[in-house]
Amino acid sequence: MERTTEREGKLTAARVIPLVAILVVAGIGFLYLRDYLTFDILRENRQMLLDLRDGNYVVAVGFFLAVYVAIVAFSLPGATIASLTGGFLFGVFPGVLFNVLAATVGATVIFLAARTGLGEWLGRKMENAQGTLRHFNDGLRENEISFLFLIRLVPMVPFFVANLVPALVGVTVGRFVVTTFFGIMPGALVYTWIGAGLGSVFARGGSPDLGVMFEPRILVPILALCILALLPSLVRKMRKGGVSAWKG
Repeated sequence: MERTTEREGKLTAARVIPLVAILVVAGIGFLYLRDYLTFDILRENRQMLLDLRDGNYVVAVGFFLAVYVAIVAFSLPGATIASLTGGFLFGVFPGVLFNVLAATVGATVIFLAARTGLGEWLGRKMENAQGTLRHFNDGLRENEISFLFLIRLVPMVPFFVANLVPALVGVTVGRFVVTTFFGIMPGALVYTWIGAGLGSVFARGGSPDLGVMFEPRILVPILALCILALLPSLVRKMRKGGVSAWKG
């Protein structure tokens, strides 16, 4: 039994291969695909995409979901363009649903790859740790849902980082999927909405204003959701403080 536990706790090559493969493909994609997954490419091929959608809607949805999942799963450049495309082809609804579904599936692929290898190994290290690291691990466990929603809602947190960190700190698959699906909805809705208006943007030869994400009318509600996500942990801390003061 001890030998089995020791063997499971070791960081073997087989455990790391899936994550390494994703990182390698991500590097290759960054070098060779960043010039192809752009707004200009979408503008040039918009009629072909519309013809595909109008000719066979189900095939178009399946193709879109597969491409979007691959982009997210391998951290390829073009996730924003994919979200805009979802809105352009399918409208705000069901476009936002397709975008959220594909992004969640792709994120889960990265999460599982990291969790199977580094996540399990690092999780055991953190469980056996003492001192500051132990306090950090315990605090994270206590406020896990708030933490997961927060890293999804804050626009400044890179999507790839928000996929990896939960895996490395031992978050369960169920919690990761649920918080990802609902946590990315506000941002996905904004990009899908922008994408749904690309027809008029193409007509005047312009480019979408992605800076709208940081305008007060968009950013303030998202920050409000961030505060809402933090409320449970803040209430928990206040209750603990009250109990400690009462005991003292």
